[in-house]
Amino acid sequence: MARKERPLTVHHLNQLLLVCSLVLLIAVAAVRISSRSGLPSLLVYLGIGIAMGQDGVGNVHFNNAELTQVIGYAALVVILAEGGLGTKWKEIRPVLPAASSLALVGIAVSVGVTASAAHYLIGLEWRQALIIGAVVSSTDAAAVFSVLRKVPLPARVTGVLEAESGFNDAPVVILVVAFSTAGPVEHWYTLLGEIALELAIGAAIGLAVGWLGSYGLRHVALPASGLYPIAVMAIAVVAYAAGALAHGSGFLAVYLASMLLGNAKLPHWPATRGFAEGLGWMAQIGMFVLLGLLVTPHEMGDDIWPALVIGLVLTMVARPLSVVVSLLPFRIPWQEQTLMSWAGLRGAVPIILATIPMVSGIEGSRRIFNIVFVLVVVYTLIQGPTLPWLARTLRLGEPAEAADLGIESAPLERLRGHLLSVAIPKGSRMHGVEVGELRLPAGAAVTLVVRDGKSFVPLPMTVLRRGDELLVVATDPVRDAAERRLRAVGQGGKLAGWLGTAGNGTGR
Repeated sequence: MARKERPLTVHHLNQLLLVCSLVLLIAVAAVRISSRSGLPSLLVYLGIGIAMGQDGVGNVHFNNAELTQVIGYAALVVILAEGGLGTKWKEIRPVLPAASSLALVGIAVSVGVTASAAHYLIGLEWRQALIIGAVVSSTDAAAVFSVLRKVPLPARVTGVLEAESGFNDAPVVILVVAFSTAGPVEHWYTLLGEIALELAIGAAIGLAVGWLGSYGLRHVALPASGLYPIAVMAIAVVAYAAGALAHGSGFLAVYLASMLLGNAKLPHWPATRGFAEGLGWMAQIGMFVLLGLLVTPHEMGDDIWPALVIGLVLTMVARPLSVVVSLLPFRIPWQEQTLMSWAGLRGAVPIILATIPMVSGIEGSRRIFNIVFVLVVVYTLIQGPTLPWLARTLRLGEPAEAADLGIESAPLERLRGHLLSVAIPKGSRMHGVEVGELRLPAGAAVTLVVRDGKSFVPLPMTVLRRGDELLVVATDPVRDAAERRLRAVGQGGKLAGWLGTAGNGTGR
């Protein structure tokens, strides 16, 4: 007798919401553990997923690789968008050629060396070896962003690594899909042409969508400030969808579009940035927990040794060689190249890419997934916490800079002006500066100061302090100049103009 299916009720929905909320609260609490220990949050969330899985206390049976791949792609779009929004153009612009070379030439070197090791040392057939080589050659944007932004490294190193993690997903996805297709693998020159075409299409669409989106948000006042974060993320997703539908690289498109939006000085930017960070954390938590559910730990015993061998070759040979070869034309010091070699962090992206051969039905795909999973967990556990120590050993620690001001802009469309809310953080050099010494351009003025919960109208002789919040009104033509001047004083103090700090507003 067939079992009668029970309908989904409100009670079932309440139970599901309770379980999801508890998992989310545990994962959020785990952020504290990962931040204090120096471990990438990847490991904590994977652990939660494994604990909920069929070999854990939750005993949840989940083996849908196709659903995992789809959700993983969606989460990666959000993570790349959040990373692009937080990327500073002034840091990444000088290193774009080096990062592009590392994301293209470096990938080719890494795939070749790693695949050869998997074939000759482990005995995998060439198709499986090439898939593993391609999968693990991609650095993970979530892992790189979360770790590097806690380590005070030189701007060039951070810029190269962040840009590489944003760029290299596109060629790797193309390679993994090509190697996972039934039938003979295409010739290498065909793959190169396909990669170049998809990257060009993705870059063009990403830049176009990012420019149009930032232009629209700067010139159209939305009826509520809460709509700006939603609009920014929607534009980023549009860039990915448009790039993918045009047979280009959607991942490159979303990263470039987000980077343009993040550097466009949009209204209500602090709120938008906080919203994007929250979505990024949600995407990471959901993606990593789902990947942990997909894993079957008791089946991995035979794959631990191959994973350690391939990971050792990848970490100690393939990655350093790819860095040296791809950065030869740029004369980067060996200390920085050493750190870049060690900072090629893997995370959820290789594990998600390992589901592609599973969905395609490639022989041995489950073993490929297990090897990649073990490799990522073990070497992330080693590389992540030791990165700050290596930076100090190589004397690449960067001195702490003055904290940047938090400036939020609200457009006053009918009055043809802008209201700037300026928060002076603890490390700002605006502390001790008089209001008159700000030398804001004509058309901008500090109209209100909030200090210790009390507000007052400042005089030109009023001395600003850490923790103050300023209300600055600026007419539309001088809005950008006023913000540049405020940031310059926050970085260089009252002598910002004479010390070479940018901030070219017209003095009063």
